[in-house]
Amino acid sequence: MIIVAVLCYVGRLFFLIFAYIMAWFINRLYPVVDWLRRTLTFFWRCMRRMVTSTVGFPFLRMRGGKDPGESEVNDEENISEKSRQQDLETPPSECQHEAAAGKRSADFSREHTNKRQKTQEDIETDDESDSEYVKTTDEFYCGYDSTWETKEEQQSPPMRPRRYATSTNYKFSRFESAARDMQNYRHDYPSQRRPQHRMKPASDDKPNLSFYLGKTPSRPDGVYIHNFHEEWRGEYDTLEFVHSYIQWLFPLQEPGMNYEASTLTKEEIEVFTQDTTAKANLLKSYELMLDFYGIKLCNKQTGEVQRAPNWKERFQNLNSHTHNNLRITRILKCLGTLGFPEYQAPLVRFFLQETLVNRELPNVKDSVLSYFLFAVLDKTQRRSLLKFAYQNYDRKDEFVWCPKKIQMKWSKLSVSKTQEGVNDKEDTCELDLNPSLEYLSLGKEDDTKDKEN
Repeated sequence: MIIVAVLCYVGRLFFLIFAYIMAWFINRLYPVVDWLRRTLTFFWRCMRRMVTSTVGFPFLRMRGGKDPGESEVNDEENISEKSRQQDLETPPSECQHEAAAGKRSADFSREHTNKRQKTQEDIETDDESDSEYVKTTDEFYCGYDSTWETKEEQQSPPMRPRRYATSTNYKFSRFESAARDMQNYRHDYPSQRRPQHRMKPASDDKPNLSFYLGKTPSRPDGVYIHNFHEEWRGEYDTLEFVHSYIQWLFPLQEPGMNYEASTLTKEEIEVFTQDTTAKANLLKSYELMLDFYGIKLCNKQTGEVQRAPNWKERFQNLNSHTHNNLRITRILKCLGTLGFPEYQAPLVRFFLQETLVNRELPNVKDSVLSYFLFAVLDKTQRRSLLKFAYQNYDRKDEFVWCPKKIQMKWSKLSVSKTQEGVNDKEDTCELDLNPSLEYLSLGKEDDTKDKEN
């Protein structure tokens, strides 16, 4: 039995090494393949148009006097536009999840923070993001990112297909792929099929809730929720190398790597968010993982976090084991789903500070910008976080996570303030090292007042 166990362990180790090597190889090869594909496509279209326009062979003309090349290109673009439009068109019920979560976050924040007067830059920022339309031909327009769309656009999709910008930036291509996943989460998984897990007992219709109430253990580890909180805290090696617990501590409506864990159901979410015991245990699980990452929850009302005493050691582990980026994305999604949406923005703000300002976690930076930030359900908070990210990004010409139009306006505002001699720290509350959620949630409150007036 010992020999079999050793062989299984060695086999698993070799499999993990092989998987990491393949992931590294694909990640390095993708930009080259993408560039080659785009270049060949560009030259092919140019050559085809040159031949059909200059030579003008009769057999190259179709009915109606159109070039076959033009017809094929337009048909291909129309098909692509229709498929993208179907992904973007979501009924009002799908957007209600995001709006309701954002409203709860804003209401909660206003109860525990002091109100302040709106500065001139805040007004200009709200005007530029809420009132003005970002065209789909913008270089960094992403069809899966609703951060800059107006409410009218979400409720009334356009009658004709949109023409999307085609950026050749490989970073933007990676962000667009991530944005599709995050849009699916923020809109409450509108088209996802609910998988049935083969190990799920037929009599247990709420396995995640039952686990969080301490009635059943996790599978396959067989650990109860109170054992996780009491015995696993500080066991960093166990938390790092065991991969079957994270789906139980932070369940989602999407499957994970542990096939013995069950996805959340709508009924579970409704009951879970109303159960004080389940929510209290979820908060303990959150603190357990924060400690593992070298972070401390210093305000349970606002969700504000800060470095823990052991942050240097834990940051080193986090920077060297990038699979934790996936775990953090899952944690942020779970917080928004199970009743703690106000905790999302402070954690993302912390990682933006550490990656862009303090430069402590270089291997986490891309995940923060592509995944962590876009897990925040509140749209006003996402805008503020994106502005902070843009202001502190070292090479602004490579910032692809926001439309070019918005970036240009932020740059103009920054130059204008500099010329006026305004101190950066007095410019906005976004540059404070320990901001509250007041700034992040103020936009909605002020917009409501403007409409009333």
